[in-house]
Amino acid sequence: MADAKHIIGTSGYSFKDWVGTFYPDGTQSRDMLSCYVRHFETVELNFSYYRMPSAATLDAMARKTPDGFTFWIKANQETTHKHNRAVAGEFLESLDPLISRDKLAGVLMQFPQSFHRTVANRKYLAATLDDFATVPAAVEFRHFSWCDPAVVDGLRRRNVTLVIPDVPDLDGLYRSGPLATSATGYLRLHSRNASKWYAGGAERYDWNYTNDQIKEFLDLWSDTASQVDKMYTFFNNCHKGQAAKNAEAMRRILEQI
Repeated sequence: MADAKHIIGTSGYSFKDWVGTFYPDGTQSRDMLSCYVRHFETVELNFSYYRMPSAATLDAMARKTPDGFTFWIKANQETTHKHNRAVAGEFLESLDPLISRDKLAGVLMQFPQSFHRTVANRKYLAATLDDFATVPAAVEFRHFSWCDPAVVDGLRRRNVTLVIPDVPDLDGLYRSGPLATSATGYLRLHSRNASKWYAGGAERYDWNYTNDQIKEFLDLWSDTASQVDKMYTFFNNCHKGQAAKNAEAMRRILEQI
């Protein structure tokens, strides 16, 4: 596995409980991105799910990052959770600073567990992917009904990346083995905390992956990684800097392979 192929980061970077656990003591929010880029070459932006991003905000972020650094940006909840396609144009316009600097890796569409594979939702997904066809896109499902070969085939035809999540083995959750539907592989490691999965975000993502578990991921994904141009891995277990520490551990393990 070529190290250059594996691009590793975390889901978000601005967390108060990373100060003293990953960031140096006294790090201010305004300085977190500048500190983050000393360790990683990509990040998922999650704030865009809660509020529409602005071109000015993304331009400022782009200016704080070195050449070669890339962003995956999460689609707004209006798109993925409220089925409002009208915001797609505004969202795409805000990405211009990232696109012009060649720093946009793509748009992540994370659909909720309530988004089942029904005829209506299949049509909505197809229409939404058409709305975002001008940028690379990745789709993450949370409901197991999307575990269907037809979904994989459909994403491949559209050249849309399927996100493979690592989640607890609970009924109803989407789980899949390693596979790629485009030239980009995408793995999101959330948590295996089954007892706290439905307890809320802070507890759900309170999980620390061991080095042995990380090695298992790399072994499991080795064949698929050899078939793609880029292999993105994002740790979303952001409680107390665990995601950053796990991401650094994965990079060290890769260097030893």
